[in-house]
Amino acid sequence: MTQPTLATATAQAFIGVSALAPARAFYETVLGLNITDQTEYALIAEAGGVTIRITLVGQVIAAPYTVLGFTVPDLPATLQTLAANGVSFERYAFLTPAQTKSGIWHAPDGTQIAWFKDPDGNLLSLAQPPS
Repeated sequence: MTQPTLATATAQAFIGVSALAPARAFYETVLGLNITDQTEYALIAEAGGVTIRITLVGQVIAAPYTVLGFTVPDLPATLQTLAANGVSFERYAFLTPAQTKSGIWHAPDGTQIAWFKDPDGNLLSLAQPPS
C-alpha cells in the first residue's frame, strides 16, 4: 500500500450559500473576512491562513452542527464586536452548565464557545481555548 500524501497538503474549507451578494456582505462586512476573489460560483476568503470557499449551491440544507469555526484569543470581545455588527448568538437549553447571557458556553476542558448562523442558516462557531 502506498503511503497517503494528504498530511502535508493545504486544506480548505467549504460552505454552501444560496446567493453570493448577501453572503459577501455577511462574511466580508459583518465578520471581517478578507475576500480574495469572486467568481460566478464562489467567494474565496482567507482566515488565519485557511482558504474558505463560500460556494453558490442554490438551495442550502443547513446542518444541525457547526460547519465552520474560528478560534479567537478573546471570545467576549469578539462576541461584543460581532453583536454590534448585528450577529445574534444561539442559545441551547441542553448545554450544562448553561450558557452565559451573552451566549458563551464553558466546555468541561475550559474552552469557551459561542455559536451563530450565517444568512443561510449555516451554524458557525467561535472558540477560545483555555489559557
